[in-house]
Formats: sequence, structure tokens, C-alpha cells
Amino acid sequence: MDSRVGREGEFIRRRRECLKCHRRYTTYEYIEDVLPHVVKRDGRREPFDRQKLRGSILKACEKRSVGVQAVDDVVADIEARLHERAEKEISSLELGELVMEHLQ
Repeated sequence: MDSRVGREGEFIRRRRECLKCHRRYTTYEYIEDVLPHVVKRDGRREPFDRQKLRGSILKACEKRSVGVQAVDDVVADIEARLHERAEKEISSLELGELVMEHLQ
């Protein structure tokens, strides 16, 4: 019947009608965020963990004058790059290289 995009494109709101009883109802369709799995050196696969990456970068920058906001920006940029990739997996080495690009 009717479809509208919700605020900031987060979801699609649809008005529908039941084919049997003809009553109207609303459904909301959300985009599912699927990030690639990280393939470790030993072959294990783990889902990408934003907090783990953030913690690792904070630990690496502990003795440097790098602010928390800067680290959050790096993590957000890396996460955006992973969304752009069509691949379902990324090696931990490639992920490390993405981090190093930002830290240099």
C-alpha cells in the first residue's frame, strides 16, 4: 500500500493490508549490519568486534598523546571500510594494515 523511509534511512515503514480480513497493519524493515569475520593466523574465524579493535588501538596508543575521540574516529572509519567491502572475511593481517594506515 504505502512505503516510507524512516529517519536517516534506518528503516522502511510499510502500511500493508491483510488479504483475508482486509485489516491494515504496519511493518518496519531494518537493514541488517553484517561485518566480515576476522580470520586469525591459526585459521580460527571470529566475528568482527568493534570494542576489541577499539581496546587494542587504545592499548597501542597508551603512551602517546592520542585522544579517545581520535581512536573512535579510526575505528568508525575502519568499520565503514569493512561495510564497503563485499567480502565476508578479512585476515587479521589485513585488519592490522588498515589500523597502521591510520596510526602513521
